[in-house]
Amino acid sequence: MSEEALIQLARTAMFLTLQLAGPMLLFGLIVGLVVSVLQAITQIQETSLSFIPKAIAVGIAFLVFMPWMIEKMTGFTRLLLGDFRAFLR
Repeated sequence: MSEEALIQLARTAMFLTLQLAGPMLLFGLIVGLVVSVLQAITQIQETSLSFIPKAIAVGIAFLVFMPWMIEKMTGFTRLLLGDFRAFLR
């Protein structure tokens, strides 16, 4: 396998990782900002109050985006296994 092909494979893997993690991180960021603003307005500084909604939002985002994520991972796996002979060289 050439260096260019290996770099392209690594680039594809990293981009896929960003695509898969992006929706969950975005949901966690939005909920975290909303909770932080509410905490600032009400002056309630409870650490569990900021963690629990973010964890729930990330869990819901995972459930919502799971079919899409599985499809993307399956496609990448097919790409890897379809070109497996190139890895042996």
